[in-house]
Amino acid sequence: AVVSTQSTGSVMTLGLLVTGEIWHASNFCLKNQTIIPEIITFGFASALGQNFIFITVSEFGPLMCSIMTTTRKFFTILGSVVLFGNTLMTRQWIGTMIVFSGLIMDNIFGKTIKRA
Repeated sequence: AVVSTQSTGSVMTLGLLVTGEIWHASNFCLKNQTIIPEIITFGFASALGQNFIFITVSEFGPLMCSIMTTTRKFFTILGSVVLFGNTLMTRQWIGTMIVFSGLIMDNIFGKTIKRA
């Protein structure tokens, strides 16, 4: 896992150098120095979130992590609709209901012990 993370970081750094985006980003940060604490906070929050995902997968398995992630996303969408007045199209509501119907059915029927 560590090697994979380091490899990904190296490839991304190389990409930033080759495309020249590293210089644009550096200049932006120099001109807008108030953003630097925001970037650092975002980095720490991302690392903390990744730790929670790792712990969830390790302790409860990938299916439970997937269910938790999907549930969180649903409540984010619901909060967006309720709190900010964003609307969903009919097909988006249908898709949401299909996903959660599957989660509910998995919760009810997916955990039964199969007897031989």
